[in-house]
Amino acid sequence: MQKLIRHLLSVIIGIVCLSSCVTSRKVNYWQEPDRQIPSYTDTLSYEDYLLRKGDRLYIYVHSIDERITKLFNSGNTNIRSYVRSGTNAGTTDLYSYVVDDAGNIIFPTVGAMPVLGKTTREVKHELEDLLKGQIKTLDGLSTISVDVQVIQRYFSVIGANNSGRFIIPKEKITIFEALAMAGDIADFGDRSCIKLVRETSDSTIVKTFDVRSKDIVNSEYYYIEPNDVIYIRKIAGNSFGINSAAATVSVVATTFSFGVLIYSFIDRYIVKQIVKGKSTSASQ
Repeated sequence: MQKLIRHLLSVIIGIVCLSSCVTSRKVNYWQEPDRQIPSYTDTLSYEDYLLRKGDRLYIYVHSIDERITKLFNSGNTNIRSYVRSGTNAGTTDLYSYVVDDAGNIIFPTVGAMPVLGKTTREVKHELEDLLKGQIKTLDGLSTISVDVQVIQRYFSVIGANNSGRFIIPKEKITIFEALAMAGDIADFGDRSCIKLVRETSDSTIVKTFDVRSKDIVNSEYYYIEPNDVIYIRKIAGNSFGINSAAATVSVVATTFSFGVLIYSFIDRYIVKQIVKGKSTSASQ
């Protein structure tokens, strides 16, 4: 009986340690591709974001003529700092132009201007040409330049992580920057099967990739776009785990203590009752 209990305790401790350990193989980034970690072909080709319905554009008109600056910018120069920092969304709403269902923005002196499917660079050049054709500055020249930016751009992270909605602080960010903003992937997040839900102009697509691969920097998964949703699932079979030597010792000690308690109970009550029963039968 004692030998059986010792074997049972050894099996329990072994199962707990093997099933719960998070190895460096599961959590480290920039690993060389092999049988378990895929290699991604060189498909990296960052493309400028194409405007979609519902996007908000911040447009600032520059001119040496103060009247023109005030006309198009409402005399509020502080809005530029709000746009850069991504703060004060209510203020930026007042000084932004929404791409409507028809794919247009309504801009002063221009009226409805089609922008759907265009880049901010294309909108900038078109708007500059339109304004220069309409307005002459004090020096008689059309010295006008325009800044166009998409504002209130977000990505989301859900699943086994610090879930949340995060603002995109610059023109483009990488998957690693996005994960860093979300507090990195939790120890028991599955880095081998990251799902990226992305909206396009006519559909929604789901991309699945292994973020541990060193080749991720060369792939189509490297850059995050506005409205992307990053889904991180838990490693299968792990509801709790061991991710350090101290935790390993703690689990083993706890398991051993529990085993000793069971052994003491069996030895004190069950075994003695069996022995007592055999003695009674022999005396009879």
